[in-house]
Amino acid sequence: MRANAIVGAAMLSLIIGAASAQTAPPGIKTTKIDSNTVFVDPDGMTLYTYDGDTTPNKSSCNDMCAMDWPPLLAPDNATPIGDWTVVARDDGTKQWAYQGKPLYTFHRDHAPGDARGDNAGPNGTHVWHFAKPAKT
Repeated sequence: MRANAIVGAAMLSLIIGAASAQTAPPGIKTTKIDSNTVFVDPDGMTLYTYDGDTTPNKSSCNDMCAMDWPPLLAPDNATPIGDWTVVARDDGTKQWAYQGKPLYTFHRDHAPGDARGDNAGPNGTHVWHFAKPAKT
């Protein structure tokens, strides 16, 4: 009987530990592109941040901008996970942000591993960047 209680407690501890160990939204992973470790969405598409997003947890990329730089949408019931927060977009949808920076894909990236958006911007402004995990 005591052995069953110990095994049960150990299993519960593993389950709780696994649940609390989740550090990113479901499907978000990291990968290497050149010498950079970057975040990718569940389809393996590279994620980016935008220098124009100057207010934490607020996207300034809407309308036409969002057509070129689709936001990494979050489900309506999404809740923050560690450094990941949920942004309410102007159109009423929700978007994932990492350390307060909303995340986007790029319409010119067509396959996993494409990274055409890094350092992109109008007239050579370089306002879009790889979304990278914080250095620990």
